[in-house]
Amino acid sequence: MTDNQPFLKGFRILRIPIVDEKGASAWPQVFPIEKIDDLRMTVGPRHFSSQMMLEFISEERARLDPAAIIFYDGEFNPRTARIECSVTPAFEHSITGVACYWDPSSAKDGADGSVCAIVFRDDKNRRAFIHDIKYLATGDEDLHPFATQCGRVLDFLTRHDQKHLAIEVNGIGNALPEILRGLAIGRGRGIVIQKIVNRENKERRILDAIEPLLSTGRLYAHEKLKRTKLITEMEEWMPHAGANHDDGLDAVAGALRLTPITVRPRGQMLLPLRAGTDFKV
Repeated sequence: MTDNQPFLKGFRILRIPIVDEKGASAWPQVFPIEKIDDLRMTVGPRHFSSQMMLEFISEERARLDPAAIIFYDGEFNPRTARIECSVTPAFEHSITGVACYWDPSSAKDGADGSVCAIVFRDDKNRRAFIHDIKYLATGDEDLHPFATQCGRVLDFLTRHDQKHLAIEVNGIGNALPEILRGLAIGRGRGIVIQKIVNRENKERRILDAIEPLLSTGRLYAHEKLKRTKLITEMEEWMPHAGANHDDGLDAVAGALRLTPITVRPRGQMLLPLRAGTDFKV
């Protein structure tokens, strides 16, 4: 090959998608069709198309359609480790894990949002449930905005009976674990804090965490989230936009990316026993 010839001139490109035009597996001994379907459900259609079918779909075309969310109005029952719905008794899901994530900021007017999210997991069926989300705000007159936020986050965790929290400690978040621990001790509450440092692009984090679940019908959210900013964030979000209002999405993505804390049924509460006969000694 001379210096003025194009690299790989004369070579042919071999493309073998994992599924052929008839819907059959290209390598049935290694990838039976059941395994391929399972893979498609795991990674979502965009990743499957580009990585497995060799048909690239640009990230710029990706969207987060809130219409694809499955909403529920049930509550988590720690005794059974299930989300139970009194309105629709048939809607019950076993929960195997939970993750609580706080993406903090100063929470003042004009600043990025400070958001804490709680996400339950059903790892057996690979489903995720955005159970609640807390948008925190403090006024400019607040002399201790971080202590105020920590108090509200602790109230939020207490309401949902959660003791584990991951905090993004990039920038101002670095001081929050100690403030929160001190506040929890003062209230007689135990808390376990995990520090998270994020270096990956935020839009990529959001897309990779949320899109596969959303596009395959495995992302659930509580009805009360319809009254939060999260739905509007999803409607307006675009990859590589650079000016997304996505603080709630970032907190949800953080929770989805965490290794969840294992959830097990606590069983029935122990009740005191009383003898049916009065014994005289």
